[in-house]
Formats: sequence, structure tokens, C-alpha cells
Amino acid sequence: MTDDDRVFKALADPTRRSLLDRLFARDGLTLTELESELEMSRFGVMKHLRVLEAAGLVVTVRSGRKKLHYLNPVPIRQIHDRWIDKYTEGRISALVDLKKQLEENNDDEE
Repeated sequence: MTDDDRVFKALADPTRRSLLDRLFARDGLTLTELESELEMSRFGVMKHLRVLEAAGLVVTVRSGRKKLHYLNPVPIRQIHDRWIDKYTEGRISALVDLKKQLEENNDDEE
């Protein structure tokens, strides 16, 4: 399985996306804090976190007895650059061209 496959697999599940959203809002959460808003067992949350860690989307750091979870946005950015950005470039160029054309037409009317 490639790195991209792991990221897509991790992002495919709504619970994992929810965990990433929580870490985006507030980084450095413990397992207890992450599971507090989910209706699933601690073990279930741990399984989801393992998938996120395997994809490189979550990094953990031990702080005393606590294990803190941090969002790593780099793999998502790499997916964006490889799979999304190249498809939106043409649309953005078309919008810029349309804006210029409309502005030129507006100038001609005045």
C-alpha cells in the first residue's frame, strides 16, 4: 500500500475525519479527550487513531504519563498538490480570464 493509499483510506471514514477536525481545532489532545465526544469505545477510537498514525496524519508524543495526539497536515497537502491542485488550475485561469474580459467590456461601455 502506498502513502497516498493510506491517506485516502484514513480520510474515507467519517469518524477519522472527525478526529482530524478535533485535532485541527485543538492540537495535543489525549485519547480520553478525543473519545469524549464520540459514541464508541476507547478501543474503537484507538483503532481509528492507529489508521491515522499509519497514514502519517497523526503524530503522538509522550508527555509524562500522557500520550498527546497532534495533527500532521503535510500528507493532506501532498494529496492536494498531487490530485486536486492540478485539476483546479484550469478553472482558476478561466475565472481570471473571465474577470479580465468583463472588466474590459465594462470599460468599453463607460
